[in-house]
Amino acid sequence: MVSVISNVETGHDDMIHDAQMDYFGTRLATCSSDRSIKIFEVKGSSQTLIADLREHEGPVWQVAWAHPMYGNILASCSYDRKVIIWQEDGHKWKKIHEYANHDSSVNSVCWAPHEHGLILACASADGSVSIMTSTAHTWESKKITNAHSIGCNAVSWAPAVASGSADGSNRSGSAVQRIVTGGCDTYVKIWRFDSTNGEWTEESKLEGHSDWVRDVAWAPSIGLPRSIIASCSQDRRVIIWMNDGVTGVWQPRELNTFDDVIWHVSWSVTGNILAVSGGDNKVSLWKESLEGQWVCLSDSAKGQPASEQRTL
Repeated sequence: MVSVISNVETGHDDMIHDAQMDYFGTRLATCSSDRSIKIFEVKGSSQTLIADLREHEGPVWQVAWAHPMYGNILASCSYDRKVIIWQEDGHKWKKIHEYANHDSSVNSVCWAPHEHGLILACASADGSVSIMTSTAHTWESKKITNAHSIGCNAVSWAPAVASGSADGSNRSGSAVQRIVTGGCDTYVKIWRFDSTNGEWTEESKLEGHSDWVRDVAWAPSIGLPRSIIASCSQDRRVIIWMNDGVTGVWQPRELNTFDDVIWHVSWSVTGNILAVSGGDNKVSLWKESLEGQWVCLSDSAKGQPASEQRTL
């Protein structure tokens, strides 16, 4: 079953919306409706507050750590329509960039695979997605306007693979940049960066949900040619989208219909276990069997033994 290893007393004064460990698992960043971001040093079962960042003017929805090869860098997004990039400099955290080019709440931030560079994708309730790129200590941005009607709730990057090779075996090719987004229009969309004209173009529109898509997560590559995306929705369903890398067609498979709204989906580092969490405060872990079935390994509320595992 899913077990609690330790509890963190964050000191936030309002609801916590996100909590993210860094690459090494030694730092924890949390964000809250109290407009603050807190960073903790984690050692065993103990946590020490090392930073309390207060530059946002509204609830902070999400935080994301950049790859450590770029230093200790954290991104945050808020209802105040801003994205802030933070960096640790001599044990002190400071704001190094603020992006305020959205017309509504910024709901999600996600760093690109480090092979692409220091690039951040931001999804906003104004329906657009911004791509911010750091070059020579300056930040340049491109925007996908009208990515989703009504609003965009989530964004996730595809693993870095070489052009013309879904599994990256063509090392001579350049890495293809792709993102997946989920919106209030019920669609999951895949976007590809066209290096010839420097623009992002819609590659696929995946239809399967019947209500707002709350989160999307592109699974890490494990060397196979196929690609896998998980999406969750207000419709209480999680869908697994698979592309075999040959036909180029995305095939949906419903993981499960849950008892409440599903807010987040997250893959393990190896890309073979999916964590699902929702409005009922439950976390369940799912894994694909050798037969291609998705099995519920554990449930934080039920703790089912192996004999009661559910398959679809």
